[in-house]
Amino acid sequence: MSTLDQIRIVSRDSPMALAQVERVRAELAALHPGIMTVVVPVKTTGDKWMGDLSLVEGKGAFTKEVDAALLAGEADLAVHCVKDVPADRPLPAGTVFAAFLERDDVRDALIHPGGLTLDELPEGTRIGTSSVRRTAQLAVSHPHLECVPMRGNANRRLEKLAAGDADALLLAVSGLERIGRADVITQTLSTEVMCPPIGAGVLALQCREGDSALIDTVSDLGHPGTHREVTAERMFLHVLQGHCNSPIAGYARCERNGELSLRAKVFSPDGKVILNAHEWAGRLDPATLGTSVAVALLRQGARELIDGIPH
Repeated sequence: MSTLDQIRIVSRDSPMALAQVERVRAELAALHPGIMTVVVPVKTTGDKWMGDLSLVEGKGAFTKEVDAALLAGEADLAVHCVKDVPADRPLPAGTVFAAFLERDDVRDALIHPGGLTLDELPEGTRIGTSSVRRTAQLAVSHPHLECVPMRGNANRRLEKLAAGDADALLLAVSGLERIGRADVITQTLSTEVMCPPIGAGVLALQCREGDSALIDTVSDLGHPGTHREVTAERMFLHVLQGHCNSPIAGYARCERNGELSLRAKVFSPDGKVILNAHEWAGRLDPATLGTSVAVALLRQGARELIDGIPH
């Protein structure tokens, strides 16, 4: 059990992850100025491995070491990007999400040194990305462009772009904003052009389930609308049982009046098959919405599509 005069926060040690921790620390300090926070950075398998993520546990490669530090009692609170937390299996036993912070921008950004927009890029332009979601959607909308594998944190990818490893990049708007590099954005892509990943723009706070005092404290940072959106999205992905090589995209939106909707898509890797679903929950609970949208896509053949992709 942590003491509430100090909270040890564990996170990946990348510049973006540490910037995210600073947001959490600032919000905690504003609400609970008497609590001191200490950062416990760890390097994850996903940060060390620059190859295909499917060879190192997929998205779990970004969370395993963080989870281990939390469960071992080396830290009290973990900060995760929701999009990096696997939804096809439960959280590690003994841990819970205590809060989801208010959602940031869910959109993708194009970075092109010459200032060209996506529609202006000439045939053969090399787009740096290792995201199967982005690659599949570009194959549909801009088949004349070439996606070249590129991993690493955002700063490292910008360095690779400057070195000529690609002609342009696709990165998350929220990530660039968090590291103070929104200045490099050439074009912010609409969600119609590039549907975001599940959990885009959301930071989650994870605790050991027995730390009730800590859970009560950090839950004050939670945003109710974001909680509903993430619950719908993660239930959708859980029912769909997508893996890290599955091009799956989707986002929920909670309106001011409380109405919740979820739009989601499943692609073949080459973008030639696109399954689409969009439903409104009304006042139904978010998990029911996520399940319903997943079932709608399963009826269209999503299971066969996902299982047919090597991983």
